[in-house]
Amino acid sequence: MAVLLYYPLVNPPTEVVHQALLYWDGIASVVPTDPEVCDAAVGQPLKELEQRQLYTPVTHTQNIVGGLYPPNSSMRIARARPYVSAVLAEELESLAASAEPPRPSWPPDAFLHPTKANGWLERQLLQLGLAETWASRPLGTGRRLAVAREVQELVVGVLAREIAQLATERRLFPYTDRVEAQRLALRPAADGQALAWEIELGKLLPAPAAETTLAEVLAFREKYTDERLRLMRALHRLLGDLRRDYEHPADIFAQLRVKLDEALTDYRSAARDSRIVWVHRSVTVTMGLAAAAAGSLLLPSLDWLLGVVGGVTLNVATREIRPVVQRRLEHDFSYLHRVHTSLP
Repeated sequence: MAVLLYYPLVNPPTEVVHQALLYWDGIASVVPTDPEVCDAAVGQPLKELEQRQLYTPVTHTQNIVGGLYPPNSSMRIARARPYVSAVLAEELESLAASAEPPRPSWPPDAFLHPTKANGWLERQLLQLGLAETWASRPLGTGRRLAVAREVQELVVGVLAREIAQLATERRLFPYTDRVEAQRLALRPAADGQALAWEIELGKLLPAPAAETTLAEVLAFREKYTDERLRLMRALHRLLGDLRRDYEHPADIFAQLRVKLDEALTDYRSAARDSRIVWVHRSVTVTMGLAAAAAGSLLLPSLDWLLGVVGGVTLNVATREIRPVVQRRLEHDFSYLHRVHTSLP
């Protein structure tokens, strides 16, 4: 299963939910570990989707948060995930030392929920002045940390990529509608860079207009299951093959162009037959390449034409990103959905 993992908030925008239902096997989001707090935080639309097995609440697992220890701690050697701690420590210290550190506003506009698995991250945020303890009265007896939005986006974005890599029952793909959240999640560390490709997919993935109801999207999903799955599988195969065989992108595209073009034609026909009004938003995928790509002829900031499918030109941009700690050979994708950016 391929599931969209939304971050940094619990409840994604309606358009992101629609996108997940049309082009993925469902949606997930990172939620507080406390069941009472989680129940209050998750909105009713997501609860309804959970009953249909289309929404999955995901917590910061012990393997992720339990591995967060001070970078200088001897526990770094004993635990499997020291790099996550090092990345967060470096980024948070940099924010705190900046000319205008991102302090919590009043009233707070962003929160982080402490986890029982480990207290280092909470102490780090409080000591650096990047967080304040906030009584979560509306959400029960749990505590929250009031933080600036930038801090929230950094912490949850970094953890979301690691959670996606550790998922075993389903494939999770980090997905956000915030430019800054993705930038912070992918920003290369001083001692860690990986090569990645970026491709704009918005023209291939039409989205229902904002006024479309959840019921209408679910009805379309069910009625046009075959068309939807053909497009989803063709596109995901193209991206997966491009990531694995990054030295021969033209050959990969040539092999799959006809299948993708046919799937796109059928899906567009289904969209026209429906009563839904469709729009095109910017959806960018960033896919981390294998470590060997760093020694190839690929260069950061290099752009080129991949090809044309369904009348849509696909361009590829090369950039550097922060590598994940536990990297899967077949899986390192992140998505940015600009819900307010229409494509011509």
